[in-house]
Amino acid sequence: MVAFLLTIICFAVQAQWPAGRPVHLIVPFPAGSSPDLIARHLGAALSKELRQTVVIENKPGAGGNIGTRYVARATPDGYTLLYTINGPLVTAPALYQKTLGYTPLKDLAPITLVATSPNVLVVGNAFKNSSLADFVVQARARPGVLNYGSVGIGSASQLAMELLAKQAGIQMNHVPYAGFPQIMTALLAGDIQAAFMVPAIAMPQIKEAKVHALGISSLEPVSTLPGITPLAHQGFTGFEAISWNAILAPAGTPVAILEKLNRVLIEIIRSPDMMNTLALNHFSAVGSSAETLRAVIEQDTLRWEPVIKQLQLSLD
Repeated sequence: MVAFLLTIICFAVQAQWPAGRPVHLIVPFPAGSSPDLIARHLGAALSKELRQTVVIENKPGAGGNIGTRYVARATPDGYTLLYTINGPLVTAPALYQKTLGYTPLKDLAPITLVATSPNVLVVGNAFKNSSLADFVVQARARPGVLNYGSVGIGSASQLAMELLAKQAGIQMNHVPYAGFPQIMTALLAGDIQAAFMVPAIAMPQIKEAKVHALGISSLEPVSTLPGITPLAHQGFTGFEAISWNAILAPAGTPVAILEKLNRVLIEIIRSPDMMNTLALNHFSAVGSSAETLRAVIEQDTLRWEPVIKQLQLSLD
């Protein structure tokens, strides 16, 4: 009888969620970053739908691991959620084997995949008249001569280029930078010759013909990047290295709360307003089931873990 009453009380509390307390949406990246900007727009819509304050809280550091760890260890009551990109969930476990402090699919409960975006393979003016095939031929002829930029060891921009280099049989020198704006400056100056870049930074310079796009890293063309052909359609079958945003909660969060969040968030993500906001940031809206997000995390982990091991990368 006591157990029955406790169950009834538990369901009653879940049904009232959220009430009396703000929901904290943790973004493990700095204010003003791409994930932060999208999270704030989504958070405002979520606040209206839930009729409850949603606070965006930035906890940057260690490539997103600090904020992710914070959520993984938070009380699983629906009042602390995570808005993140793929890195802390997919590549971080292989890069930080000793110091990560969480296991993504053990300590976090997937809610929904928000949006996806390919990276753009960008080259400098030395290759302005080159196709992807031309670039590969020239790179093969000069092993160890060309430089490529990334936003750091183990970053998605490095791993994507190393995956391409392996498939293309080319060897380039890795030059890490603090961020994509610095990579673009280096490309324009000719200090590096190529980079996989986020569209928001790459596209303005591509449109002005200051740098040149050789392809995108999705399996299929995307409407937000018209006229740029996937590498997968240019001889690199199956090549995929996309970025995505997702929302998760601490493991153990009541199923009723997770399901309610999934329903509400899918409606928000697929709304014209949110789709437009995502498109302006060169993202394609998704809004998925929790099971789909879990599968994406598992598949991407299987894709990138061997690359990290082959390169012998570690950030511990």
